[in-house]
Amino acid sequence: MNFRKFLPWIIVIVVVFIIYSWASGIYNKAVTFDQNIKESWGNVQTAYQRRTDLIPNLVETVKGYAKHEETTLTAVVEARAKATSVTVDPSKITPEQLAAFQQAQSGVSSALSRLLVSVEQYPDLKANQNFLKLQDELASTENQILTARTRFNEAVKPYNNNINTFPRNILAGMYGLKEKPYFEAAAGADKAPNVKF
Repeated sequence: MNFRKFLPWIIVIVVVFIIYSWASGIYNKAVTFDQNIKESWGNVQTAYQRRTDLIPNLVETVKGYAKHEETTLTAVVEARAKATSVTVDPSKITPEQLAAFQQAQSGVSSALSRLLVSVEQYPDLKANQNFLKLQDELASTENQILTARTRFNEAVKPYNNNINTFPRNILAGMYGLKEKPYFEAAAGADKAPNVKF
């Protein structure tokens, strides 16, 4: 049997196998990272959903004490409705979608802040056990949101690194893989608040 006759075919098969393994490895790694991003995004949504679920209880508790804060309560309810209407598909997340999501959620944060500031005028409400418990739950939820957003960014980084480094970026372009956006601080968060007494 003449082995040299088959040597070029064997070399071609080995080279094709190596290229296939390399290309499929890049794609499979990107898929794994993408699944991690989807899981992290689910955790972000769960944390925001917990806050959304607390808002009706908070509003009802405040409503019983603070009859004069109707516009503030309405603003909280409207911000909650707007935030729940913004949906994002983590597999096709774009910077614009993430910005819209962040804007809607910052509307909720702003409305809740105004509500909690207005509560300062009602000592009976501040002493109410239900209100205190809800306030603690809300603070805990805000910490969970921060943690979930941080973990989302941590999941995005390896994915972006994987598809942006050479020569992977060539195959990523062929596969249609695009960079995922990160959560960023809200506009103006870099400036210290102006506190007046």
